[in-house]
Amino acid sequence: PPGLDIVDVVVARPGALADRLQGSAWQIALPGVTVEHARSAVDGFLAADEILIERMMKRGLRTLDCRAAVLRLTARSDDDSPGPCAILDVVVRHDTPSIRPDDVLAGLRSSGGLELEQTPIATRLAQGPLDTDEGTVGDPLAFDRDAP
Repeated sequence: PPGLDIVDVVVARPGALADRLQGSAWQIALPGVTVEHARSAVDGFLAADEILIERMMKRGLRTLDCRAAVLRLTARSDDDSPGPCAILDVVVRHDTPSIRPDDVLAGLRSSGGLELEQTPIATRLAQGPLDTDEGTVGDPLAFDRDAP
């Protein structure tokens, strides 16, 4: 039919897709936060060996180390925003339990003094296998596409 592209079908190799989802890349917009303030908080976060946060779980309050799961964390400015708005680029390792963007923000508050007056906006950009050397997330389906 017109307007419909034909796409090659890729047969999945054996194994669960969930096993390939080792990490996630996130972008977290911080409206009302200057990039200087965000960078200062990021520096404090990255300088720490361990950052303990608390999260309510089904079986009660649990203490988690959010620093261990963060492979990459940078702050930049959102040039398209009418006011101050820092953007955090974060890559986290999927552990059990997984560290979420709100956990990273809690860690930034406790270790770097990040103060938020407006609601942050988290967007997951990618989810897949981790390249721990580069701190990046790959394509979970590349394994299947590269098959002979």
